[in-house]
Amino acid sequence: MSSRLCKRIALAVLFSPVLLAVFLPGDAFAHVKWFAPYNVPEQPLPLRQVFNPMFFQFTATAAILLWLLSYAERIKLGVIVNGTIDRWTAGLRPQTEKIYRGATAVFFAALFGIGGIILTPELKTDWSFISWLEAFIAIGMLWRRTMIASALGIAFLYAYGVTTYGTFHMLDYPIFLGLAAYLGLTGLDLKLFGLRPLDVARWAASLTLMWASIEKWAYPDWTYPVLNSHPEIAFNLDPKFYMIAAGVLEFSLSFALLWTPLVRRAAAIVLAFMFVSAVLDFGKIDAIGHLMIVVILLGIIADKKPTERHKPILAPVFYAGALAFYLVAYYGLHAAIYSTAIW
Repeated sequence: MSSRLCKRIALAVLFSPVLLAVFLPGDAFAHVKWFAPYNVPEQPLPLRQVFNPMFFQFTATAAILLWLLSYAERIKLGVIVNGTIDRWTAGLRPQTEKIYRGATAVFFAALFGIGGIILTPELKTDWSFISWLEAFIAIGMLWRRTMIASALGIAFLYAYGVTTYGTFHMLDYPIFLGLAAYLGLTGLDLKLFGLRPLDVARWAASLTLMWASIEKWAYPDWTYPVLNSHPEIAFNLDPKFYMIAAGVLEFSLSFALLWTPLVRRAAAIVLAFMFVSAVLDFGKIDAIGHLMIVVILLGIIADKKPTERHKPILAPVFYAGALAFYLVAYYGLHAAIYSTAIW
C-alpha cells in the first residue's frame, strides 16, 4: 500500500468516530439489567456459537480501523485535530475536578432521593443505612479533604454490593472503584503507581465497558425484549446481527480509551454521545445510572496529556489480546462460580 493511499485511508478513518456518533444508535449502550429481566447464574451462549463468521468479520474490521486511526494520529491532520480538541476543551480542562465532584454529589444525592439502591438501579437493598451513606458521600464533595471519606464510602458500597449480589455481578461496575480512587487520590494529592487520578478513572471506565460488552454476546436474549419494545434501536436489522455488531462496537470503543490521546478522545466522544442519546429513549433511570460514566468520558475528552508514542501496528495486537483475555475471563469466571459450560 502506497504512503499516499495510506494517508487518504487514515484521513477517512480519522473522521469515522463522528460518523459513528451520528448514524449509530446510542440505545445500544443502555444497561439491559435496568430495563429487562436477567439471570446472572444462567448458562451464557456457548463460545462456539459466539465465534461465528460475523463476529470475526466485525472484530477484524475493528482491529484494522484501530490501526488506521493510530496511524492517522501521527500525520499532520491528526495533530491538527488533536489541537482543535485542545482548543475546544480549554475552558473545560481546568474545571475537571469540580465537574467530577459536582456530578458525584448529584449522583449520590439522586440515589439518596430514590432510596433502596446500591450504586446502580438494579442493585436493591432494604438497609436504610445505605441511603444515608449515599447522602454523606454527596456532602463530602463540598470539601477536598472530605472527598477521602466519600471515596471510602463508595468502596464500602461496592463491597456491600459484592456481598449482596456476588463478585461476578459486580464486575459490571469497577468504574465505581475508579471513581473512589479518583476522589481519594485527588483529596490526598497523590498518584497511583505513577498514574494520575484521571488516568485511574479512565482505566476503570474502559475495563467496565469492555466487560459489559461481553454480555451482549453471552446473553443476547436479555436484550431482545428491549429491542421488541424499542424497535427503532436496531434499524430493523436482524437482532442476532445487531447484538454482535453492538458488542464489537462497545468493546472496540472501550478498548480505545486505553490507547493514545487522539484515539481515546475520539472513542470518548462517540461513547459520550451514545450514552447521552440513550437517555431520550430510556429516561431518567438511564440518565442517573450512566451519569458518572459520561462525566468521566468528558474528562478524557478534555485531558491534554503529552502524546504517547505507540507503533500503530500494536493497536490491533493489543486489541486482539484484550478481546481474548476478556472472553476467557468472563466465561472462565462464570464457569468457576456457577458451574456452567464454556463451549
